[in-house]
Amino acid sequence: MTLAKRSVAFTVNGERVEVEVEPRILLVHLLREELSLTGTHVGCDTSQCGACTVFMDGQSVKSCTIFGVQAEGTNITTIEGLKHEDRLDPLQEGFWDKHGLQCGYCTPGMIMSAYGLLKENTNPSETEIREALRGNLCRCTGYHNIVRAVQSAAEVMRGG
Repeated sequence: MTLAKRSVAFTVNGERVEVEVEPRILLVHLLREELSLTGTHVGCDTSQCGACTVFMDGQSVKSCTIFGVQAEGTNITTIEGLKHEDRLDPLQEGFWDKHGLQCGYCTPGMIMSAYGLLKENTNPSETEIREALRGNLCRCTGYHNIVRAVQSAAEVMRGG
């Protein structure tokens, strides 16, 4: 059964969009399938892994827990929205430089969660970083290099 589509208008990565979506489509699928923003990953569909983490109106959210129609009037930032012109965000650079990824599947969600932490705390301790990332699962790296990547990005962002 196909449900009647509804028009949803919001801003994503600084660009105003308007799309027609079924009321039951999840935000993660709206971003990936309708807007081709495939950096937001679908990992578990149960909100356990955090691969789908994005920012909605400045708050970190798991986009597999939100319907696309709930994006109406919001401002969303995805992993694609972190780049600065033609260069990577310090967090993206940190993950690259400090080997904070292996398969890379969890990386967008990890970076977005870390981004939220660094917006609030520019000099987090290792414990604070691990706490901020606790809602994101990585099955490859064991988190050590992920923490190093966030520490490196924090230092760069502080100008060090």
